[in-house]
Amino acid sequence: MRIAAAKLRRPQPKRVLIVDDIKEIRKLLRQFLEEAEFIVCGEASDGRAAIEQAGALKPDLIILDASMPVMNGIQAAPKLKKLLPNTSIILFTAHEYMMQGINPVELGVDAVVTKERGMSALGDCITSLSN
Repeated sequence: MRIAAAKLRRPQPKRVLIVDDIKEIRKLLRQFLEEAEFIVCGEASDGRAAIEQAGALKPDLIILDASMPVMNGIQAAPKLKKLLPNTSIILFTAHEYMMQGINPVELGVDAVVTKERGMSALGDCITSLSN
């Protein structure tokens, strides 16, 4: 994980909001991002809480799980993009089937990364969004 995180190093840290209903995944994402010198400005366990926090925190990037209780990432993404149009959103999902028939661009999602592809793929995605 340190090698993948090193590829993300940047001169000025960006602020990231992590949204996932699984505490262990939020912890892993936080560790990965902080090693790459990003600032994790907040965490949320569902889409509704993400919308509330995003308005106050104004992150540069939101890593958003697709499948969560209360409001899932697919429901929250368009609301987040409307609230913060210049914020990048990565849908980080274990359930690729949820994306069948859905156009991520219409949701306001900048990229979709499956969790099975791992942190390296997420790091590559963050890097490509930053360029």
